[in-house]
This record gives sequence, structure tokens and C-alpha cells, in this order.
Amino acid sequence: MILDELMPKYDVVERHETVVRAPATAVFAAVRSADLASGFVPKLLLTLRALPAALLSPSAGLGEIKRRWRRADGQRLRLADFEQQGFRVVAEHAPSELVIGLLGQFWTTRPSVCADVSVETFASGPTTGLALAGWNFTAIAGDERTCELRTETRVLCAPDARRAFLLYWFLIRPGSGLIRRAMLSAIKCEAETSERDGANAFALPIESGRA
Repeated sequence: MILDELMPKYDVVERHETVVRAPATAVFAAVRSADLASGFVPKLLLTLRALPAALLSPSAGLGEIKRRWRRADGQRLRLADFEQQGFRVVAEHAPSELVIGLLGQFWTTRPSVCADVSVETFASGPTTGLALAGWNFTAIAGDERTCELRTETRVLCAPDARRAFLLYWFLIRPGSGLIRRAMLSAIKCEAETSERDGANAFALPIESGRA
């Protein structure tokens, strides 16, 4: 697994999986095309990430919450949209694994992330005051028509950031798990729908006639 090579050491880890009735190629494509914020719960939880800033600066923070909710409620949120927020696809081995990286202080009331995250970032590790997150999706083929979709999140902290991050992780881990399970469901639905629509497109019509 690529994530094992990039991030053999970590402070926290979270894993989730589901079975998808579609081949790995369709599932891997759905990782990029699926709406990763579909459903009320992930929309709400992703929106409330702006809540700490709202407590410190009500006018600006509440405006950000409204903006996020309108975006989550009216637009699909794909992997490319996460990349605009600082997440970076750092490694990919199609159609089996894709690894996303995030570096910064994402547990603070005013989260900040670094724009450039790469394989080299994982080799050097997080610098002072920062944490490095590695997040992957893997599609493990079962047979021609099914595969297991897994996601794993690992976080490694700089020593001076570890205590603050672990407190943050304790508070947000239940919501984080809900979001990731919802993302797996969205990818599963996207892949299975794509396979079903593709099969129907090539199905021959059955002509009815009189006996």
C-alpha cells in the first residue's frame, strides 16, 4: 500500500470500508467524480468546521458558515474541490490506490494549511507546529463485478503540536468517522450507478409480438 510507504509512523489512524458492486476501475473513477458531501450529515459537519472561527469573530465566522452551507447545499463537492482547500493528491496507482496529503494547523480556530504537499513532504515529516495528514482510498478487487473500497486516515504531528492535535482529534473523531463513511457511500452509489447505466446502454431491446 502506498500510504504504508509514505507514512509508516503516525499518531492517530482511522479506517473504514464498504463492498461495492462494481469493478475497481469504476470505483476508482468514482472517487474523483462522486459528490463527497452528499446527504445532510456530511454537509452539516463540513459546514460546522467554521464554527470555532465564528466563536472568536461572530460577524466573519457566521458569514463563513452561511457560505459553506449554501455551497454544500447547492453544489456537488468533488475531490477537486477539496484540492482547492489545501488537500493534494500526492500519489496514485490506478485503479487501486490514491493518496491525499494535508499539512498545516487544521485544529486551530483559524485553520491554516500549506499549499504545497508532495511525496517529499511525507519523507521529511511535519515541521515545527504542524501536523501532516495522509488520507487514501483503495479499491481491492474481489471478482469481475465487485470490490472492497477502503479509506484510511493517518496523522503525524510535530512534537510541539501533538498535545493540541490529540485534544482536537478526541473531539472531532466521531464526526470525522461519519463523514468518511458517508463519502464511501457516495462513491459506492456513484460507481454502482455508473455500472448499471453502462450495462443498460448496451442492453438489446426486447421486441414483443403476438404468439
